[in-house]
Amino acid sequence: MNFRKTSIAFVSVVAILAACKKVDVPVAVAPVLLSPAVGEYILSEGSFGGNNTKLAFYTNNTVSLSGDFFLQQNPTLTAGLGEIGNDAIIYGSKMYVVMNGSGRVTVLNAASAILIKNISFLNNTVNKQPRYAVGAKGKVYVTSYDNTVSVIDTTSLSIIKSITVGANPEGIAASSNFLYVANSGGFNTTPDSTVSVIDLNTEQEIRKVKVGVNPYKIEINTAGNIFVSAYGDYGNIPASISVINGSTNTTSTSLGSNFAYSNIRIFGNIAYFYGGTGTAKVYNTATNTIVRNEFITDGTVVQTAYGLNIDEQNGDVYIADAGNYTTAGKVICFNSMGVKKFSFSTAPGINPNKILFKR
Repeated sequence: MNFRKTSIAFVSVVAILAACKKVDVPVAVAPVLLSPAVGEYILSEGSFGGNNTKLAFYTNNTVSLSGDFFLQQNPTLTAGLGEIGNDAIIYGSKMYVVMNGSGRVTVLNAASAILIKNISFLNNTVNKQPRYAVGAKGKVYVTSYDNTVSVIDTTSLSIIKSITVGANPEGIAASSNFLYVANSGGFNTTPDSTVSVIDLNTEQEIRKVKVGVNPYKIEINTAGNIFVSAYGDYGNIPASISVINGSTNTTSTSLGSNFAYSNIRIFGNIAYFYGGTGTAKVYNTATNTIVRNEFITDGTVVQTAYGLNIDEQNGDVYIADAGNYTTAGKVICFNSMGVKKFSFSTAPGINPNKILFKR
């Protein structure tokens, strides 16, 4: 359902392939010292033109879902979140919901989902089309299709700066003193294939690093290395995973033809690649070995893996299943060994794409 999947075909060159050893054994993820989640927020982006983005909340102890939690918590509002909720993050005491189609970032109280403010991403009347967000050093950074990263002050909740990057930036991640931005060029005849490196101290782009064609998502492992998924051209050039050396920020390598995945999520050193063959491939980024080619080990079927997140407290893996893209999706929780624990419908939410944990 992501509209970038309908972009026109491109022509480029694929990165050199590197072989990886397969180790087909389960992986146990060490939990971290966090309190257990009391529930999960689920953002469902909705359908194009439907103005039907939903924020749901699943309460763990009562195993119950409020399918339109945003409106439940904001009963005086006459409209919901808006059109195409592309991303959501919790940073500090606030949740930032990136509303791509509506051209704004909606700021909520992270504990209650009560509306605090809508931050406009309109340039006069033109939608900048915000895409993805990350929090770092007390600010929130948001990519937009107008080739910029907007800097949001988390106190005034206003845009205080705009950083020019490459064409149609998508995923964004922060590590140490740097931001990494995937420049997709998804609206161009020839796509981009770079990641912008931004110095957080100066908030300026300091270089671009070559990666796979049409880069999309960015994740960073414990060692500080940057993993970048790319769509390719939806035809002759397949999806790919590139790795930027976090020590130098200068060059990248490709994981090879066995890693044709457009999405990635990393917990510690364990990467989950999805948007390719099967539900998700599990990969140890520290040892450069495949843990399992298929994450799920109990036969549970996921129709369309559209989002994935890991509960850092216990290592559980939550997969958002968009199904047929037109009816309500669902969320399935697995333990780290790929065995299903429970699931629930996201109704009335269509196309669930982001899962956040409330503690």
